[in-house]
Amino acid sequence: MKLKKTHVLSGAALVALLGVFIARSVLTEPMATYTDLPYGYELSYPKQMKVDRSWPGVRTRFLDETTQIDVYYDNFNGTVSDAATYIGYGNRFIENTKDHRVTKNETKTVGGLSVHLLKWERDKLKHVENDKPYYASAEIVKNDKEVYTIVIKSARPVTNDEEIVNSFRVIPTQGDKPELGTVTKREPLKTNPETAEAYRKLFMTDGLKWGIYERSAPGRMDILHALEQKLDYKFGLLILYKSLSTGFPADDLKNAYDDNRLVQLTLQTMRFGEANPSVMYDILNGKYDEFFTKYAQDIKAFGRPLLFRLNNEMNGDWVPYSAYHNSKDPELYTEVWKYIYRTFQSQGVDNVLWVWNPNHLSKPEFQWNHPLLYYPGDAYVDVIGLTAYNTGTYYPGEQWSTFDELYAPLYAQYSKWFEQPLMITEFASSSVGGDKAQWVDHMFKDIKKYPKLKAAIWWSHTDFDPDDRPARKYKLDETPEVVDRFRQHLQEYK
Repeated sequence: MKLKKTHVLSGAALVALLGVFIARSVLTEPMATYTDLPYGYELSYPKQMKVDRSWPGVRTRFLDETTQIDVYYDNFNGTVSDAATYIGYGNRFIENTKDHRVTKNETKTVGGLSVHLLKWERDKLKHVENDKPYYASAEIVKNDKEVYTIVIKSARPVTNDEEIVNSFRVIPTQGDKPELGTVTKREPLKTNPETAEAYRKLFMTDGLKWGIYERSAPGRMDILHALEQKLDYKFGLLILYKSLSTGFPADDLKNAYDDNRLVQLTLQTMRFGEANPSVMYDILNGKYDEFFTKYAQDIKAFGRPLLFRLNNEMNGDWVPYSAYHNSKDPELYTEVWKYIYRTFQSQGVDNVLWVWNPNHLSKPEFQWNHPLLYYPGDAYVDVIGLTAYNTGTYYPGEQWSTFDELYAPLYAQYSKWFEQPLMITEFASSSVGGDKAQWVDHMFKDIKKYPKLKAAIWWSHTDFDPDDRPARKYKLDETPEVVDRFRQHLQEYK
C-alpha cells in the first residue's frame, strides 16, 4: 500500500509561520478613526483602545492593557527650530546603543508627506509594572515648521506602526485649540506632625519666605553668617545638592537645623563629573536598591523636616534623567520618582515634603518633552517648584529678562495647572548684559503680584563656561550696590 506523503515543518519554520500569522492578525485587527479638527489631522487606531484627551494641547493618547499610542503636534513658527532639527536632535538618544537597540530608521513619503520612521527596544525593567520596552515613532512633516509625531510604546514588539502611519492624513483645521485646565489635586500630607507644621508655616501662612544657596552652607556657616550680617537678615531656607556619588548628608543637615534653617535637599540621580548614559535604566533595574534603601533609613533616622527636591529641571537636556536621553519617554522619569517614593514609604519616612520642579523652558522645546509629562501624580507631590533665571547675555542667543518677563507666564500656567503650593526653588539674575541692582529693585516690587508664591530662594553662585571663565554671575554679594539693594528690601520680610 502506498503511503501518502506528508510535510513536516521544522521548529524554525513553525516559528516563522506563526510570526507571519500574528503579524497579519495584528495588521487586520478592527480599526477606528480619530479626527482632531483643532489640530487638523485624522488617523486610524485599534478599535479596542480607549481615547484619552485629558491633557488637551499636550498630547492625545490611545491605550489598552499592552500598548499606548501618543500623538503630538509641534509648531516651530517664531522659533529657531524646524522639522529637520526636530527629527535629528530629538532622536539623538539612539546614539546610546548600549541601552537602545534600533530595528528601523528610515525616511519615506506617505500621502505626499515626508515621514521619519524609527523603531527601537530596550531591556525590560525590574521596577516597572507592566513595562513596555518596545517603541516606534513617526515624525510626519506637514511643512518646515509643523510636525506631527506618533509614538507607540508596547509590552510586545510593535507590528502595526506603518499601518497607523499610512492611515494618517492632514485635514483642514476647525475651531479653537483646547486649553489645559487644572491637572492636579492637593492631597493630605503623609508626614509626621513636625513636618506638617513646617509645611503649614511655610506654605499656609501669609507672606513670602526667603532662602539662599550659598555654596559652603550648611557644611560651614561662617560665610553665610557674614553675608547675613551685611544684609541684616537671616534666610530661613537653604539648598543642598547631592547625587548618587554621595550618601545622606546628616552632618550638614544637623548644622542647618541647629541654626534654625529648613533645607531643600536636592537629590539628582547622577554621578557628578561622570557620564551617566544608563543611570535611569540602572535604577529601574535594581542597581541602586541598596543605595536608596540606606538613604531612606538615614532620612528616617534624621527625623527633622526636609524639603526633598528630586531630579529637578528634568525637562532640560543637560541632565541624564531627561527623556531626551531615555527613549523620548518621560514616563521613565515618573517611574524612577515612584520607585524612590515607594522605597521611602517602605522605610517609614514621614519627614519629607516632595518638591517637583521643572525648568521654565523645556530643552528641547518639543511637545514630547512638555513638563507636565514628567508629573508623577498627585499622591507623590506636595509642593510645585518654579525655576527661571535671568541668564544675562554671555552666551549667543541668550537675552536679558526682567523678573516679570520670566515669571508672569510661568506663574499664570502653574497657578492654573496645580493645586499644590508654589515656590521658587532657585532663581537669580546675572550681571552680564544689564543692571543687576536695578533688576533686584524691580524683582522685589514685581514678586508681590504673585501671592501664590510662598517662598523664593536666591542662587548665589556663578556659572562658568567650558574654559572656566565666569559666564553667568549670580552672586548676591557680587557688588556692594547689590548687597545694599537686598538689605533694603529684605527688611520688609523680617
